[in-house]
Amino acid sequence: MARLRHLRPDLEYRGAKFAGVTPADLLWGDVYVGFRRPPAASSMGNVRWVHCTGAGVDSWLSPVELDRNILLTRTPESFGPAIAEWAVTRIFAFQQGLGELADAQRDGRWAPRDIAQVAGTRALMVGTGDIGRTVASRLAALGVEIIGVSRTGNCDHPAFAAVHPVSALPDLVGEAQWIVLTLPDTPQTRGLFSRAVMQKCRGAVLLNAGRGSAVDEAALPEALDNWWLRGAALDVFQVEPLPDSSPLWRHPRVMVSPHISGLTTIEGATDGFLECLTSLEQGQVPSWVVDRTRGY
Repeated sequence: MARLRHLRPDLEYRGAKFAGVTPADLLWGDVYVGFRRPPAASSMGNVRWVHCTGAGVDSWLSPVELDRNILLTRTPESFGPAIAEWAVTRIFAFQQGLGELADAQRDGRWAPRDIAQVAGTRALMVGTGDIGRTVASRLAALGVEIIGVSRTGNCDHPAFAAVHPVSALPDLVGEAQWIVLTLPDTPQTRGLFSRAVMQKCRGAVLLNAGRGSAVDEAALPEALDNWWLRGAALDVFQVEPLPDSSPLWRHPRVMVSPHISGLTTIEGATDGFLECLTSLEQGQVPSWVVDRTRGY
């Protein structure tokens, strides 16, 4: 809010932490800028425009869709570079066996091991939007072959050796060492990485930085114990925070991070909002209006 006040002092502002937004705030404001629907929002009051500060807008579309009379836009900030670093870090951690080496060091145990290179492996990139393309570029630069999976099966980005439609996913997972999910939460993506798909994997590592709903989370321990999956790096979950009772916390081949792979920056949030505001002030439709049918 401080940055917005500096850039657009002509506007009136109220600010609150997410859980502190009140019905009175929503009656006062014309615009709500935030990542999720506030807990107090049985209705959005007098708000006529919601600008989501995250790439994913699922909290505004389900379980109750935002009133269609309210404009919904999203941030144009690119989370690809940050998520690419998250993915590369975890791929090297698995390939170098950093978890096992840390355990051995803690125990004072000399534990030599063979280490294969990441170069020459294959990654299946499920989702070929801005984030998926950026992750693919970083991995391709490391010598990883990238196969893409998208809704349409079309993507001409040079990082991809080939791109297939989603229907081909079960036939592709068995040839990949890394499976990277960067999917939004939509009716089409929910449960996409199912137990049946996991069964067709041959020791791949699953990395999910999209939405937890894309994965059959309950099937993951079985997939790991049967070595359908060699490991999993998970930044997103069906329920967040991940409940204490989840076996994923304690599985030795799972890396859990608390939805931090691609964080919104203050600059990104404010610049995206002001870009949309400028378009509206000029009588134009903002470039970042959400397609509610697609869910992004």
